[in-house]
Amino acid sequence: MSSSNPLGGVSRKLLLSVAAIGAAAAIAGLGTYATFTSSTSASQAVASGTVTVALGATGASTNRLTVGASNIAAGDTIQRSVDLINQGSLNLASVTLTTTATTSSLLNTDTSNGLQMAIDKCSAAWTEAGTAPAYTYTCSGTTTTVLASVPVIGANLALSNLSALTAGATDHLRVTLTLPSTAGNSLQNQSSVIQYSLTGIQRAGTNQ
Repeated sequence: MSSSNPLGGVSRKLLLSVAAIGAAAAIAGLGTYATFTSSTSASQAVASGTVTVALGATGASTNRLTVGASNIAAGDTIQRSVDLINQGSLNLASVTLTTTATTSSLLNTDTSNGLQMAIDKCSAAWTEAGTAPAYTYTCSGTTTTVLASVPVIGANLALSNLSALTAGATDHLRVTLTLPSTAGNSLQNQSSVIQYSLTGIQRAGTNQ
């Protein structure tokens, strides 16, 4: 009478599985080779510069642009000193000026008989005189034209002969507004507010 072993079939399957795994490992081992290697590395720090143009302290002789004027007549001039400072770490290619009228009138819309603007600079700080707001300025050094006379409102006006194109440098500027002697009766009782915006443009790209 023959006896059956219900676990026999399972044992044979386990043995066959183990044998198959062992054979696969042996075949995989045949494809593994030793190689020589070498590696190296380097790190590089890179930091960008800054473009920052600023004006002198508001209310001081380094920035009188916020000081208004009233009761002006044809032929009058309004002089205001202001320092332009390159506070960034980069040299500049140029600085431009844009003027707008936040309150507008014929003083700024009449380009012929309305206010005219000119800017010059002194190689030293301007010497201020006069009673506020009727300031006047003299230069103890050399005076240079930064912007020849133009109508008071303009966009992206190029400023020339600036030292402040160099990082850390300061220009001592004098802004002069003039109401021409040709201004007629239509320019009476007019009121404008002029806003000045200066933009520094970075130098051209170069090798670093």
